[in-house]
Amino acid sequence: MTLMAPTPAVRRGVARTFTYLSLVVASVVVLLPLAVVFLTSLKTSQEMADDSGALSLPGDLLNLDNYVTAFQDGRMLMAIGNTAFILLFAITGTVIIGSMAAYAIDRFTFRFRKLVVALFLFATLVPGVTTQVATFQIVNSFGMFDSRWAPIMLYTGTDIVSIYIFLQFVRSIPISLDESARLDGANAFTIYRKIIFPLLKPAIATVVIVKGIAVYNDFYIPFLYMPSKDLGVISTSLFRFKGPFDAHWEVISAGAVLVILPTLIVFLFLQRYIYNGFMRGATR
Repeated sequence: MTLMAPTPAVRRGVARTFTYLSLVVASVVVLLPLAVVFLTSLKTSQEMADDSGALSLPGDLLNLDNYVTAFQDGRMLMAIGNTAFILLFAITGTVIIGSMAAYAIDRFTFRFRKLVVALFLFATLVPGVTTQVATFQIVNSFGMFDSRWAPIMLYTGTDIVSIYIFLQFVRSIPISLDESARLDGANAFTIYRKIIFPLLKPAIATVVIVKGIAVYNDFYIPFLYMPSKDLGVISTSLFRFKGPFDAHWEVISAGAVLVILPTLIVFLFLQRYIYNGFMRGATR
């Protein structure tokens, strides 16, 4: 008895089935924790004490008391202001420094240029936690500890990935544009400001989105370098509801939803810039 080989139509059907099955599994893995956080944010402290299950429905689906508590007691308004201040300066500094560094590496010929690029790559391989003692001493010696300038300087000066993103785009810009501008008497900074930088808009959009989300979600640096209660950011404001003996998970979940919503909205509206920026940078 001979077994018949599956037809092309059957193979395509099996492949399509596995494709949709993998997408369903991935969606469940991503959405299940979000569903648990959202349902928990609507529960009362008594419902949390009853421990009826993470996916159990709350008694009142319109219970917003936890959101009010998280916003007021967590001082979310102050945290939003501090986060916006840090985001503005950190992202602006990252874009300017990253684009300038990429322009200098690609356009200028100097000794040890390849070594500099290799050192940038090596820096990305060093775990940041191994250098925190030295970093803390440097920040403290400059008098920036317990101020908003400490995370701004750290976010701005340690983003090697943005340099590589800008470098891929700078390499795609013809050198003939630089040469034409030099014939008209433009210096290096003028070429960067009037020719290179305006052509880096896709890379700038990518860096702004990726860097902004990373700074917005970071907990470690603000928690370590901004311990004062008046200097809390969005990520550390939720930590106020964690006590030595218990945690108000219903309030923490409500605060987490408040933190997630802005990034979710921004990502849904700007996701095409993220994908296009990485794809264009990878194919040039």
